[in-house]
Amino acid sequence: MTLNEARTVLTKELKNVYDSDELRNIIELVIEHITNMSRAEQVKNKVPYLTCTQLEDLDAITERLKKNEPVQYVLGEAWFAGMKFKVNKNVLIPRPETEELVDWIVKLVNTQCSIIDIGTGSGCIPIALKKKFPQATVSAIDFCSEAIFTATENAIELNTQVDFILLDFLDEEKWKDLYQYDIIVSNPPYVKQSEINTMHDRVKEFEPHLALFVPDNDALLFYKKLSDFAVKHLKPGGSLFVEINEALGEQVVALFRSAGFANIELRKDMQEKDRMIRATI
Repeated sequence: MTLNEARTVLTKELKNVYDSDELRNIIELVIEHITNMSRAEQVKNKVPYLTCTQLEDLDAITERLKKNEPVQYVLGEAWFAGMKFKVNKNVLIPRPETEELVDWIVKLVNTQCSIIDIGTGSGCIPIALKKKFPQATVSAIDFCSEAIFTATENAIELNTQVDFILLDFLDEEKWKDLYQYDIIVSNPPYVKQSEINTMHDRVKEFEPHLALFVPDNDALLFYKKLSDFAVKHLKPGGSLFVEINEALGEQVVALFRSAGFANIELRKDMQEKDRMIRATI
């Protein structure tokens, strides 16, 4: 089977699962994955046919995609900040709006600062920040040992030094094991349980619910904890950066204001949705 024939087969098999623009992107991701070559490299190296092993991989990948499994989990990889990260069912798939949060931090912080990421998942936030600031001291925590393992694999693969710590952030007794930081950053669970049916099946059926959802009656649970932690663990002049539920921006701002933060900025993402906040001691 030629590469173009493989693209035709994928289109036929998946056209009822994805819209046309998304499908074209997925097809190229799949072809690049099984050939281990970019489109340009495929042309340069004149790759006309898939091998038997590659055809077997293509069949297995296609069957999983037909079941609506996210392509990132199927391929075991996702791109973030220009880097390829390992991902699996134990970690959220990195998203563009989280890249925007990282970009915001990069524009504002000192190259030799100390940073901690709360609820790190795949490690995409701290690894991206460490890449930008090699002289920074970067730590990250998560309560899930599988996530810590995945994040550590990513740090090794991407040649970055991040101190990953297995720790339940909601247990305030554990905070004594942590230090003082210039930057605290978090993309915590913020989707209310009642919003589950508004989410795509690929999210609600495959991504880890503990990293996504919070109870409706305590939707600001993690922001309350992050606020309390930041008051105690931010260095003077330090900042807390968080990603938020677009519907809860003003509530989170009010929460941080009541905690005594001096400067609070609510920022929209590229979709013009309230998506991130910076609060400064």
